[in-house]
Amino acid sequence: MGNVGLLFVGAVLFLNGLLLLGKVDARSGAVFNLFVGALQVLTPTYLIFVAAGDPKKILAASGIYLFGFTYLYVGIGLLAVLDTTGVGYYSLFVAITALGFSFVNFHLVKDYPFGVIWLYWAFLWFLFFLLLGLKMDSLTTYTGWVTAIEGWVTGVIPAFLLLSGYWTHPDETAIALAVFGVVVFGALWPLTRKSRLPAPSTPEAGSVGAPT
Repeated sequence: MGNVGLLFVGAVLFLNGLLLLGKVDARSGAVFNLFVGALQVLTPTYLIFVAAGDPKKILAASGIYLFGFTYLYVGIGLLAVLDTTGVGYYSLFVAITALGFSFVNFHLVKDYPFGVIWLYWAFLWFLFFLLLGLKMDSLTTYTGWVTAIEGWVTGVIPAFLLLSGYWTHPDETAIALAVFGVVVFGALWPLTRKSRLPAPSTPEAGSVGAPT
């Protein structure tokens, strides 16, 4: 059930990336955020209910709430045209917490691919904090591309491989994910440089060629 939820996490991240890039209308994107947010709250609730008190299963399910509440917050905020600082600072909380879940996957669960994936999510939600919480609008295009790419790399593809039984070779997968993230997101930074430059100032009316 968690893998099905992961598939739709990929879908909503891809959609939100396109929203940041100006390809999707905010209100229509909000509706899908609400769908996935509700799924990501109901899913861990069910998983915890059937975990029979197993602390490892409860820990694994608890992380899903981080994303469910993000998407609900975003969806409601877009529909109600709320200020983004709240979801921005919540994203900082998610980013820090994601580092803890990464540590758990690396050192306790020994699930190295998801240790890397949690680092992906920590990076992305930190970008959301900078963009939405600190209002660093110059990061909009970069964050949009990172969000859309992470939708596939951390959501859709892993979910499909897990659901189909092809999620194998964890050590190699973790290394490939780490290399991909560093190379692609590093390359995106200079490629989106123009979008971070301030708009050229426009001369005041009548100032050009005006007699002195």
